[in-house]
Amino acid sequence: MQRISGTCAAAALLLLAACGSSEHDTPSIDVTELPAGTYAVSTGDAATPTAGKYYAAADGSRLLVLNDSAQQAAALYWREGNGGWQSAAAATQDVKVELLSSSAAPSNVLNATSVAGSYAVRLASGGVAAFAVNASGDIVAGSTTCKLSGKLATATLPNALKLTLATTGCGNLPARADGYLVVDGDYSPAGFRLVASGGATLVDLWAYPE
Repeated sequence: MQRISGTCAAAALLLLAACGSSEHDTPSIDVTELPAGTYAVSTGDAATPTAGKYYAAADGSRLLVLNDSAQQAAALYWREGNGGWQSAAAATQDVKVELLSSSAAPSNVLNATSVAGSYAVRLASGGVAAFAVNASGDIVAGSTTCKLSGKLATATLPNALKLTLATTGCGNLPARADGYLVVDGDYSPAGFRLVASGGATLVDLWAYPE
């Protein structure tokens, strides 16, 4: 009986160790908190900072887009409500994003009507994808080889709409991605920007009115 009890105790310790190891192996993401609003921000090395935009809602939702030197998204971080931060692509180790600076920018509430129209995006391959957004928030593919379609919905974040995007014939773009449509005066002459995560792929498309 003592031998059986000892075996059970050892098994229990191994189970606890495995659970602790699994929890430790899950990367944590920590991003500087800013009050509700829209901000131009910078992070990284003060000598060569990385610039980006930070969108914060009163319910705790957050979106941080950090750009590379070509103004393409190099990293994407977001949080729904007061849940945990997520990133694209998924973090493989603990991440702590500390902002060097933040400057408040104009904030507006968006709806699908405000972005309705015809648009085109240039793909990394050099091709172009045409699509339209209607007043109901439907993204309707145009006649180009790359077909973009999907749906927009209201978001608590300022200057943003929730985005579900589907693609066909678009090279390296994922077949499905979820994220945000973001309108920002600094993105002009682009009408808006689509930033999303599709599996391990970060999607960043700048849409220009046609």
